[in-house]
Amino acid sequence: MQAELARITVDDVLLQTVVTLLNVGASKAGLADPSVEPDLEQTRQAIEGARALLPLLDARHSDQLGPVRDMVSQLQMAYAQLAGAGGAPAGDAPQSPPQAPQAPPEQPSRLWVPGQ
Repeated sequence: MQAELARITVDDVLLQTVVTLLNVGASKAGLADPSVEPDLEQTRQAIEGARALLPLLDARHSDQLGPVRDMVSQLQMAYAQLAGAGGAPAGDAPQSPPQAPQAPPEQPSRLWVPGQ
């Protein structure tokens, strides 16, 4: 156990935590399963948690964080679409749930408007 802990870095744990938060946030937004009722508060909290941790990784790994920033941006866009739709329960939601864009943007957006 000690040898395993010696190999793991805090950066490894932070990055894994950010990715886990984003995956949970996407699930809570109903992106993984359209039959799931979106939970906007849980989605917002996952986004805020990931955004809070990214600066801790940025100093040493900024050149490698592009895909993670893209994931944050995509989840933020999905959240904004859901919030704009009133966060209606699954039965009242639009026919097709918001989908994260497939192509990452050229420049990752750092814009975060809802819930600031």
